[in-house]
This record gives sequence, C-alpha cells and structure tokens, in this order.
Amino acid sequence: MPKPYTPNDTWSRKAAAEGYRARSVYKLKELDERLHLLKPGMKVLDLGAAPGSWLQYIAEKIGPRGRALGIDLTPVEPVGTNVGTRELDITDTKQLEQALTDEDMQTVDLVLSDIAPSTSGIKDVDQWRSVELAMTVVAIADGHLVPGGKFVVKVFRGSDFDTFMHDVRHRWHDVRVMTVKASRDRSREVYVIARKARE
Repeated sequence: MPKPYTPNDTWSRKAAAEGYRARSVYKLKELDERLHLLKPGMKVLDLGAAPGSWLQYIAEKIGPRGRALGIDLTPVEPVGTNVGTRELDITDTKQLEQALTDEDMQTVDLVLSDIAPSTSGIKDVDQWRSVELAMTVVAIADGHLVPGGKFVVKVFRGSDFDTFMHDVRHRWHDVRVMTVKASRDRSREVYVIARKARE
C-alpha cells in the first residue's frame, strides 16, 4: 500500500491539522492580523484562488452576510454558502466581466491575489510573468473596488519590480510592501497592499 501523504514542512502540517487546503492560508492570516483587511459583511474577490485555502479563511472572516468569489484556471472545490467559484483566466476580460456580473460582484470591498505564474525556471522570465499577472490584478481592482477599497497582490521581486511599484505608488494610496513568515525560505515573493482613493 502507498504511504499516506504527510506534509513536509511546519506550515503545511499546521494547515493539515487545522483543516486548511494549503499552507498559504497563513500568509493571508498574517496580513489580515497586521492590517485588519477582512470584516464581517464584506464582498471579496480572490484571484488565483486554487486550491481554496484563502477562500476558507475569507469565508470565516466575512461571515454569512458577506460574499466572496474565487477565480482560478484550476477548479476550486466548494467552500461555503457565502463563497462562489469560477474557472477562468483572469486575463480574459470578457469572461471575467461576465462572471462578476453573474455573481453580482461588479463592485467589491477587497481584492486579494496570491497568484503565481507557471514557472519556467528562468528567474527573469518568471519574475516578469509575476509582474504581468500583478498588473492584471491591479487593473481589475481599479475597475471593481469601491472607493476606499484595498487590494493585496503577490509579486516576485526582480528587475521589473521597481517599475511596477512606481506605477502603483503613482495611482494608489497607503501603498505598502510586506513579507510574511509563511513564505518559503529563499522566496522572492512580497505582498503589495494599496487603497483606492475615496471619492
């Protein structure tokens, strides 16, 4: 008989013990504890949501009066009655807009994204793909966040990071760059957090 799967690091073992689908939930948990991102009744969009650990945490925090939508190229198993999921490419604007309309999520309070590109092993290429995805997330946030709403997006540091940050700082408010304890050793990932201007 094959041996049962056992997570191979502390965060993964903790996630398995606490019923979360992935170790990445502790990244969001730390950001939320530090920045107080999630509140009951919020509408939240999670881009790059598979396997759904962020959605699990979001569902707990927003409660039954809140609503969350997770989008990913990979199917996401159901999370709860206050969480919807869609299988699509976030760079496909037409499909995305239709999904947001169908789910009554044209305006949201918070956009979250732990999305990462399929890695090639070439650092510069992977970092640029990460920035491209982050730019897509920021554009979606710009089009759908309520005034004063926030986004959180993962980006890999590298040669294109400063240009990306210059653009974010030019158009957004309260911009922060943060690392989290649950990131893997030697990871170049950081999280960029910003607020949309209040009208």
